[in-house]
Amino acid sequence: MTAKRILVLNGHPAETSISRQIVLAYAQAAGKAGHDLRLLHLADLDFDPDFGFGGYQRQKPLEPQLEAFLADLAWCDHFVLAAPMWWGGLPAKLKGLIDRTFLPGRTFDTRGRLPKPLLKGRGARVILTSDSPWWYFRLLHRPLYWQLKRQILGFVGLKPVQVTHFAPASHPQPAQVEAWLSKVRRLGALGA
Repeated sequence: MTAKRILVLNGHPAETSISRQIVLAYAQAAGKAGHDLRLLHLADLDFDPDFGFGGYQRQKPLEPQLEAFLADLAWCDHFVLAAPMWWGGLPAKLKGLIDRTFLPGRTFDTRGRLPKPLLKGRGARVILTSDSPWWYFRLLHRPLYWQLKRQILGFVGLKPVQVTHFAPASHPQPAQVEAWLSKVRRLGALGA
């Protein structure tokens, strides 16, 4: 197995969460397997999540932590995002991170007829937690799945994007959490 450069992002905005447990388990297993790893926690990042005056012509200057995140994305071979589903979507701060950093000239190029992805050659894994069971998620919350897989990560070139879903996440039994972490450790060891 070839060692990968892996960027792992805990996309939960709180200090403690199941998402934090997930990324720590993934990172530990990936490190033991010899992968080169960078681990970020959304809660530790200090930035304005509002796109602000917006538009691609008048972009708000990026805070140093956002510049570092973009550098980490450019560095990695594989991107792992663990996040909760809240109200059928992503937490506001995580969406703000995406809005502020996935920009023309940085993650895609708009100078051609169609936008050109600039992060090609990298795969991604999304680990979502929710209270909706998988069958319900696939049936009614499919827009979030496609948004992450195609409209965000795929759009900038991250392919393939694999999605792992754990539920119910609000009050899981300890044995259930351990089963999830065991699966995540296997993924981390593989760099998948």
